[in-house]
Amino acid sequence: MSQTLTIRTAAFNGEPAALTVIYAREDQAPTGAAAAVWASTGLDWAASAAAGAFRGRPGQSLDIIASGGARVLVLGSGRPAADGPLNAWTDRGGSLLARIAATRASLVSVVIDEAEATPQAIGELVAGLRLRHYRFDRYKSPRPEDGPPSLTITLKLADPAAANAAIADRGATVDGTLLARDLVNEPANVLGPVEFAARAASLADLGVSVEILEPEALEKLGMGSLLCVAQGSDRPARLVVMQWRGGNPDDAPLAFVGKGVVFDTGGISIKPAGSMEDMKGDMGGAAAVTGLMLALATRKAPVNVVGVIGLVENMPSGSAVRPGDIVKAMSGTTIEVINTDAEGRLVLADALWYTQDRFKPKFMINLATLTGAIVVALGHEHAGLFSNNDELATRLLAAGLSANEKLWRMPLSPAYDKLIESKFADIRNSVGRPAGSITAAQFLQRFVNDTPWAHLDIAGTAFGAANTEVNTSWAPGFGVALLDRLVRDFYQG
Repeated sequence: MSQTLTIRTAAFNGEPAALTVIYAREDQAPTGAAAAVWASTGLDWAASAAAGAFRGRPGQSLDIIASGGARVLVLGSGRPAADGPLNAWTDRGGSLLARIAATRASLVSVVIDEAEATPQAIGELVAGLRLRHYRFDRYKSPRPEDGPPSLTITLKLADPAAANAAIADRGATVDGTLLARDLVNEPANVLGPVEFAARAASLADLGVSVEILEPEALEKLGMGSLLCVAQGSDRPARLVVMQWRGGNPDDAPLAFVGKGVVFDTGGISIKPAGSMEDMKGDMGGAAAVTGLMLALATRKAPVNVVGVIGLVENMPSGSAVRPGDIVKAMSGTTIEVINTDAEGRLVLADALWYTQDRFKPKFMINLATLTGAIVVALGHEHAGLFSNNDELATRLLAAGLSANEKLWRMPLSPAYDKLIESKFADIRNSVGRPAGSITAAQFLQRFVNDTPWAHLDIAGTAFGAANTEVNTSWAPGFGVALLDRLVRDFYQG
């Protein structure tokens, strides 16, 4: 079972702890409250730093056990950073948690008295602690080497009250990110469309209005595109509509749409066996939208938002959709299914049309683990951004930098759009390898009308990327912090 983490704040005092963490600047002795902690060891700073080759540079540490058993861990914080990015404090929190975990201590005090440690910086530090602490180990048996069952970290601050407000505000986004991680990490035998919908329905406890549309309702709406993906599975499709009404009732909502393929075999166009287990994460877009709705509701965001997720399982069977089949989307567009493994765009086609038709949103942003082609283009460092609106795209790029969930804008144009035309239907769902992520985006654009829209292809960032300071999990929960930052910076109030 995962270790329990408790984070508290307190004013500077002499409360004992098994481990006390302080910071020192590059080539400087500890100052302020940190200096008092060091003085309690009775050791000479210059001699101890020289013996440990400690210069106070980032990444350096000095671990001291003084007479009497008091343990002090000194971490280097480098030189003062003028106007550095706030998200650097998030990484700092992740690094701090890793250092603390290595000591196997269960009761820790961390002295933070630097001038640039604003309440917002402390909020980011705590976010980093929580994000790095996350483990998805609910199916693993406990082991002695897992460390103490609980960890309590007390941050010693000059102004705990101000920090607590910032911690709670930032913590709402962390809650959403951790929910998204849980959903993506969950095995598909546990999390099918019905089970995913039930988890989304639990957001009603926070004031989110949740509707769950079942296959009969989807058929009446004419969602032949979404339903064809699910027809090979014994597990029925769901479309979940989540609404948070925190703004003026007359304001058009912001709309977020997520692809939720809970497992993707590729259908009749079946995938190779190698790494197919990763396809439990093909609902990363729906996970991000659900996590975002949790974050917005938790912090009572003053804005109207709708989240729509299409939930299906793509399986091969005697009833599965075949290559060459023609289906009709809710919009009335006919689609020739060339490749049943290009299924995410079929789900999103109906979800996007439904969202713009029913809600008339200010904009729509969809997230989807849509194409392997975007991984070839951008690797795991950036998600692909496609948009029909320059203002929305610019704001998303800025939010991505602030949240450290980076995007890179990709092209859309009529030349690419021509490639998706079909001989036998209005359009086809696959045109082969060249420009694969772009033609997928062009397909989606057919279902947004004139609504300002952005498509985020998160196939390279939703799971399986390299570990970072704030994530050692297979699933990072990508998209929640990005979209919450977009809402905070540009659409609240």
